Formats: sequence, C-alpha cells, structure tokens
Amino acid sequence: MAAPSSSSNVENLHPQTVRQVLREMTELSQSPPEGVKVFLNEEDITDIQASIEGPAGTPYEGGIFKMKLVLPKEFPASPPLGFFLTKIFHPNVASNGAICVNTLKRDWKPEHGIRHILLTIKCLLIYPNPESALNEEAGRLLLEHYEDYSSRARMMTGIHAKPSRGPDTAAGSSVGGGSDVSGGKKRPLESVTGSTASGLVEKKKKDKKKALKRL
Repeated sequence: MAAPSSSSNVENLHPQTVRQVLREMTELSQSPPEGVKVFLNEEDITDIQASIEGPAGTPYEGGIFKMKLVLPKEFPASPPLGFFLTKIFHPNVASNGAICVNTLKRDWKPEHGIRHILLTIKCLLIYPNPESALNEEAGRLLLEHYEDYSSRARMMTGIHAKPSRGPDTAAGSSVGGGSDVSGGKKRPLESVTGSTASGLVEKKKKDKKKALKRL
C-alpha cells in the first residue's frame, strides 16, 4: 500500500460525494468525538486529517497521533485508505503509516461515515489486533511479551507523539510530530485501560464491541 499523496482528489469524486463529505465535516465540528480533532483543508475537502489522543491506560497515553484518510474515486462504494502521519509502534500500522482495520476492508459499508471510521481507529489504539498485523514485530511482542511491546510503544509515543510546547501546538500545525502532506491551508474543527497479555486475545472481539458501543 502506497503512502498518501499530496494531489487533490476533488475532481475525481462525484459532486454529491463532495457535498456529503462537507456535511459530515460540519457535523463533526458541531459534535466532535471525544479525544479527536479534525482538520479541514480549505483547498481540498477530501483531504481529511485528524489528531487522536492516545487513550488513557494504553501505551499511547499522552500522545497526539496525526492521521489521514484518503478517499478513492469510488467512495463511498469503496472504503478510504487510512494512514498515521505520526510514527507509532502498533501491530496494525505498517512502516509507511498504513492502517489495517476491518472497517476499512472487508467490513466496509457505504453508510459508514467519517465519525465511525475515526472512532474505530481510536478503538484500535485500545484493542490492537495481532491476528492481522502489518507490523509483525509489534504483533509478536503483543502476543508473547506484552511488557516489551508496551515499553516499546510507550517509547515511540514519547519520541514521536508527545505534543510540542511551542506556540504552534494550539493551532494544530505540528501536533504529534506528524508531517502535513497536503500543503493546503487548514483550520481546526474543534473538536481503557490496556489489556494484559494473558487475556488480550481471548477477550479482544467481545471487548472491542463493548468499546465501540461506549464510544
């Protein structure tokens, strides 16, 4: 899977789809998900970037992780591609930031909105899925040596995802150390505990459903 490109996608989408995306972004600004902030590229409404706060009790706690959704020309019939722009040690995130989650693959439905996608990715930080690992080392450590996995993930969070203390942080221009791949003008739309190794795999599917309901 290729890394996200900086070219505009507006001309490839149906005008009705563009209007739908704009409507969803407006709704997100009026009722933002907890721990999520969406950034609007005023030059390309399909350039959807967001920051997600690392959930409390996980190795990602205290981090701000920038991510991007890339909408294909067949959207919403085809799912968007998800990428983390902030480096993260996670079983379901590849070295180029590509995100592997069933909602963006075999479980995709056209009625899934941007809010649902963002909340699903936030939930992935709480309940990683080592069974579909893009980062094999992270998946192996999660299953076999959870403390080593947690320590490595916390270290990466501290290096790459801790918010800077400069004046630009509040404006979201350099949150989490991720790079802005679009080059467009943006304005912010204001927007459980970690599992132990012994119980993670057995409880994963049931806990994930509960987490999604709580979100």
